Amino acid sequence: MTYTRQRQNSQSFQQVLCLPGGKSVYLQEQSSENLRMKLDLLAIAAHPDDVELSCGGTIAKLVKRGKKVGLLDLTRGELSTRGTLEIREAEAAEAARLLGVHVRENLELQDGSIEVNRANKIKVIEIIRKYKPEILFFPHWLERHPDHEHAHALCREAWFYAGLEKIETTMGGIKQEPHRPRSYYHFMQTYEFAPSFIVDISSEFEQRMQATRAFASQFYDPSSNERETFLSTPEFIEFLITRFSYYGDRIGRKYGEPFFSVNMIGIEDPFLLTL
Repeated sequence: MTYTRQRQNSQSFQQVLCLPGGKSVYLQEQSSENLRMKLDLLAIAAHPDDVELSCGGTIAKLVKRGKKVGLLDLTRGELSTRGTLEIREAEAAEAARLLGVHVRENLELQDGSIEVNRANKIKVIEIIRKYKPEILFFPHWLERHPDHEHAHALCREAWFYAGLEKIETTMGGIKQEPHRPRSYYHFMQTYEFAPSFIVDISSEFEQRMQATRAFASQFYDPSSNERETFLSTPEFIEFLITRFSYYGDRIGRKYGEPFFSVNMIGIEDPFLLTL
């Protein structure tokens, strides 16, 4: 199952999120010249909602600035305590619409068993080569959820191997060219790290929270009979707001999202810094 397909009309192509029951949500329109879309950024996460919870504000900010952004969910989240697959797919489609991203795909790896093996690496490599992003976002290596740690290792290896010519992949019967994004950055999930940089999301905060709340099945609902989880406690949304307020305060802004880089961050103009 994938959230994306291409639909053609007389002069243009549109990105479509395919939902259960034949329903579709249209994303950014693409001209026929841009059918093979090149992304500026690809954010990869273990489960639907991980990106929205962690870096949705940054995603929204980059889209607003004209960047082509895509999301890749590694699993469908089928082990989630709350919600059904159909509900979660519809929620992911709505969140993508709210963020304004150009494409969202799902690799349908097994939830709870994201293995760092050759088959899974090839699947991620194919997506990287398909969209040729300049930058990747993916989880940090130390996390509460084992799937997030495994997703980190899988993405890290796929990032490197995607640039090797002798690892051959095809898509639609056409050989893919090697491509290694120039940078990758880790977004913060449950466990904290000392950030390499913090993105000011003050103007995008309400939008990122709307996209997060699109996953309503996962959050507090006093009428629900489903088992309570870390996300479904009444305090969880307040925890998110407090976190982004704290990191915003650290850079003199109202809200901020933290990222980690394994490499030093270079700048051309110190006057572009927030502090």
